[in-house]
Amino acid sequence: MGLRAIVTRLALLLWGAAAPTAVPAQPLGMPQVPILTIASERLFVDSAFGRRVAREIEADSALLAAENRQKEAELEAEEKDLTDRRASLEPDEFRKLADAFDAKVQEIRQTQDAKAVALAKRDDAARVEFFRAIRPVLVSLMRDSGASVVLERSSVFLSANATDITDLAISRIDAAIGDGTRAPSGDQTAPAPETAPDAAPETVPDDAAPDDAAPETQEAPQD
Repeated sequence: MGLRAIVTRLALLLWGAAAPTAVPAQPLGMPQVPILTIASERLFVDSAFGRRVAREIEADSALLAAENRQKEAELEAEEKDLTDRRASLEPDEFRKLADAFDAKVQEIRQTQDAKAVALAKRDDAARVEFFRAIRPVLVSLMRDSGASVVLERSSVFLSANATDITDLAISRIDAAIGDGTRAPSGDQTAPAPETAPDAAPETVPDDAAPDDAAPETQEAPQD
């Protein structure tokens, strides 16, 4: 074999060894980092699911506040009527009516307070449902980025913005589950690794409770 042929063959072998190995294409905008961060509160609040829950709770809170105001007005009118009748009633009869009025006020207050608590629990339950439903989406994001863990952004002392996948996660979640009123699209059955994030954050926003509290206890006039 001539010298020229040997040099040519050696050059081809070296080029082949140095040629880059083909790697799977990564999704556009996906950071390739071992650790990802996410703002779980914004993930819920800014998602279509979270916005739908907020609208529903806000509407029901407004209805409850209006109901509270109506009942308060009714109780005030009833208290005034009882006060006006006091002079024409025997003391024992008035006391019975006053005690019945006090019991009615307490019952209404307990009922309205229970409705307010139920609204707050609806927000909690919706968050648990949301984070359970999006777990496969987060696992998919971890797989696409090659990450092994997703951390809560607020608990990280310092990190590069490139590790934050909150916006990307919201777009994928909206595409997968929408506002939560329709069935998830696509195959979202991938198993979650042990390092996947927790199902739901512990904190709950204060604005889940209705604006107006239940009417305060009205005291019947005393002898």
